[in-house]
Amino acid sequence: MSICAVIMAGGSGTRLWPLSRASHPKQFLSLHGDDTMLQSTVKRLAGLDVQSSVTICNEEHRFFVAEQLREIDKLGSIILEPVGRNTAPAIALAAFSVKDDPLLLVLAADHVIQDEVAFTKAVQAAIPLAESGKLVTFGIVPNEPHTGYGYIKRGEGQDLGFSVDKFVEKPSIELAQDFISSGDYYWNSGMFLFKASKYLDELRKYRPDIYKACESAIANSNKDLDFIRVDKANFESCRSESVDYAVMEKTKDAVVVSLDAGWSDIGSWSSLWDISEKDSDGNSKHGDVIIQDTTESYVRTDGQLVTVIGASNLVIIATKDAVMVADKDSVQDVNLMAKHLKNNSRPEWELHREVHRPWGKYDSIDQGDRYQVKRITVNPGGKLSVQMHKHRAEHWVVVSGVAKVRNGEKTFLLSENESTFIPVGVIHCLENIEDYDLELIEVQSGSYLGEDDIVRFGDVYGRSQ
Repeated sequence: MSICAVIMAGGSGTRLWPLSRASHPKQFLSLHGDDTMLQSTVKRLAGLDVQSSVTICNEEHRFFVAEQLREIDKLGSIILEPVGRNTAPAIALAAFSVKDDPLLLVLAADHVIQDEVAFTKAVQAAIPLAESGKLVTFGIVPNEPHTGYGYIKRGEGQDLGFSVDKFVEKPSIELAQDFISSGDYYWNSGMFLFKASKYLDELRKYRPDIYKACESAIANSNKDLDFIRVDKANFESCRSESVDYAVMEKTKDAVVVSLDAGWSDIGSWSSLWDISEKDSDGNSKHGDVIIQDTTESYVRTDGQLVTVIGASNLVIIATKDAVMVADKDSVQDVNLMAKHLKNNSRPEWELHREVHRPWGKYDSIDQGDRYQVKRITVNPGGKLSVQMHKHRAEHWVVVSGVAKVRNGEKTFLLSENESTFIPVGVIHCLENIEDYDLELIEVQSGSYLGEDDIVRFGDVYGRSQ
């Protein structure tokens, strides 16, 4: 029986602010190794006979998913959720979308697994159970009494697994210690293996409302470029529910297979410090970092030099537009800072200074009351939308590469050190016609410089007009 990987790529990852933000969450970042977490998740499947994949994400992140999967030649199907409805509906969308009733291997895109051989063996051990009609969940062998995870209590042996006795919510530290001492409990990983048809049968039995909404959402879906857009009205009518609550806690066929493979969900900066390489003083350094008389700390910078003197047990994160310093024992509250920024309308909760777009990226390097300066990078073949602005004019200066420019009624090429001026209200667009990056400086001037001052007349990436 073939395996279809179902990659859950939603979520905001606010506990890893300021690196992870709403518009660019942790699953699309390179936090542990050179690949992004999404790419690492897909590459982890190399030892298994995976015939297809379905990645599920939200509308805003669709181009991250497509670009990163295309980079590793593993595009597969990409289903767009018009709204978040938790894991039970998301898996149902995948189950309804596949053909020939494969085994669905459900994985989160933002987990780290350091021992991929052990991961492969655990999945292989679970395959006969799933083929026989069991719904397999993977239980992480715990190494400490962690209060941030849910737990699974195992029951009687089932071939290479165990029946699930019960699922337990995040416990107190006292209960967690009892769980560890008993040897009968695993951390709940949120990873699963089961037949597509078996999952749908159990979902229809226990949550027919979710089943019907997702069935209709897929039946009325449409293909858009690399993406499957499910019917918005039907999916919005679906109740938000986790797969644990909707199915796994109710079914009589739940089985747990143990997984001891260096797993982490990277739920905080301290958990990333736990799995990172460290020097003899227990420090993990990333980027241009110099430390002195410092111990047990995690220091990361995206660019500028960061120096640390006489510190201990700190997390220091520096991006182009924000610096966060926290005691390593307080990093569970980082999401509260992101929430505070959101509530106070600070853009740093959502956007980086460098913003990715389907055609490339831009970096807002300076701004004032009536001006803004951006460094724009356009990928080979990338094309900005045909657009105009009601409140700002723009100056484009090509730094490297060749740009094909439409400025009003004229279309022409701009090369290095050449420029053009686009007045307020003039229709314009830009395209990189070469096979290497196009770099330019854009100077905006006007009474309003927000990103919502864009009137689109045409867009090759299907963004709203």
